[in-house]
Amino acid sequence: MRPVIGIISNFYELNDQYPVYAAGTMNTEAIARVSGCIPLIVPAIPDYASVEDLMAHFDGFVLTGGRPNVHPEEYGHEETEAHGEFDRNRDRLVLPLVRACVEAGQPVMGICRGFQEVNVAMGGTLHPEIRELEGRDNHRMPPDGTLAEKFELRHDVEVSENGPFHKMFGAQRVLTNTLHGQGICQAGPRVVIDGRADDGTPEAIYIEDAPGFTMSVQWHPEWNTENDPVSKPLFEAFGDAARAFKAGRG
Repeated sequence: MRPVIGIISNFYELNDQYPVYAAGTMNTEAIARVSGCIPLIVPAIPDYASVEDLMAHFDGFVLTGGRPNVHPEEYGHEETEAHGEFDRNRDRLVLPLVRACVEAGQPVMGICRGFQEVNVAMGGTLHPEIRELEGRDNHRMPPDGTLAEKFELRHDVEVSENGPFHKMFGAQRVLTNTLHGQGICQAGPRVVIDGRADDGTPEAIYIEDAPGFTMSVQWHPEWNTENDPVSKPLFEAFGDAARAFKAGRG
C-alpha cells in the first residue's frame, strides 16, 4: 500500500456563493505522480478531526499555499491592513499539526503559506509585506497573464553548501518561481534558514534536530513538478520519507 498524504485545503466560496474546501490539482498530481503516494484533501477545520486523528490516518502532510495569511496574533503581532485575509480555522488546525509532526518524525512539507505556517508553529514571526522592506524585491504573483506566465521561474535561490537542500538539488543555486507577499521576519528557535533569494528573503527551511522530513519552501514547486529539476527531487524526497515513516510504524 502506498503512503497516504494529507493535502491541507483552503476554504473558498465557489461562484461567490457555494462554500467548499479545495486544493489545487497541481498539489495532488505532484504527490501522486512524483512522490508516488495517494493524495487526499483535508478540510482545514479542526472541528472535524483532531491532530491525533489526522496523524493516525495519514503518513505525511503537504501544507499548501493559499490567499489567506496566518493571523499575526499567532506570532504576537498586531493585525494591520497589510496582513490581508485570514483563515482562523486553518491556523487552529495546522499550527499544532506542524508541532506534533515535527516531534513524531511524521513528514511535513510546507509550500508558500505552508512554509510560513511551519515558521510560526515553531515560534517564528512574519513580515506582512516584504516588498516594502528596504532592499527587497517584489515576490508577488504577477496580476496578469496565463497560469504558465504567473508560475514562470523568476529568481535564484542559493542554499547552504553541503546542506540538505544542496544535497537534494545537486546544486547550490537553483531557479524558482515566486508568488508570495509575506515572508519570514524572525525564524523560530529551531528553524534553519537554508536558502535565500538574492535580496535576502528566506526561501528554504528545515527544522533542526527533527527526526523526520521537515523541508519547506517559499516558492511553488507543485508547478510543472515532473519536468522541473528543482521541484522533482523535492517531491521525490518527500515521498521517500513518507514510505519510510509508513514502514517504520507499520
